[in-house]
Amino acid sequence: MRHPETYLQKILTKEQARQQVNHWHMLGQTVVFTNGVFDLLHEGHLFSLGQAAKEGTKLIVAINSDASVKRLKGSERPIQSQTTRSQIIAALVFVDAVIVFEEDTPAELIEFIEPDVLVKGGDYNPEQIAGAESVLKRGGKVIINPILVGHSTTHTISRLKKY
Repeated sequence: MRHPETYLQKILTKEQARQQVNHWHMLGQTVVFTNGVFDLLHEGHLFSLGQAAKEGTKLIVAINSDASVKRLKGSERPIQSQTTRSQIIAALVFVDAVIVFEEDTPAELIEFIEPDVLVKGGDYNPEQIAGAESVLKRGGKVIINPILVGHSTTHTISRLKKY
């Protein structure tokens, strides 16, 4: 019998994530890393995460902490707590691990856990992607996914404010 709470086991500390990545590497798995705020999960997020999952055999999603989101997006964000956001992402079947990080960028985390592939949304270029240099230096790949136009948390929030 499957227990619904098992997705909570996917939420890891950075130390646990490094151990898990090492284990996956020993098994010959390809580890993909992506990150974001994922404040109000929408179709654009699902598309981007699904595309990232196709790039390897294991997908790690790093989520900005509440404090990090406030610094980056302002005092009214995030809408949902880091606990809620990490649980929602962990519940996705194609996500293998979730990590909440405190820094403004995941560069330090990426260097620490050593994924094989780094995926970011299409509103970046490779030089702007935090952690890209670390992944490329180890022989990994950096992939930029296209974004779905018209799907953003900012757009959703502005629509909600009209009501």
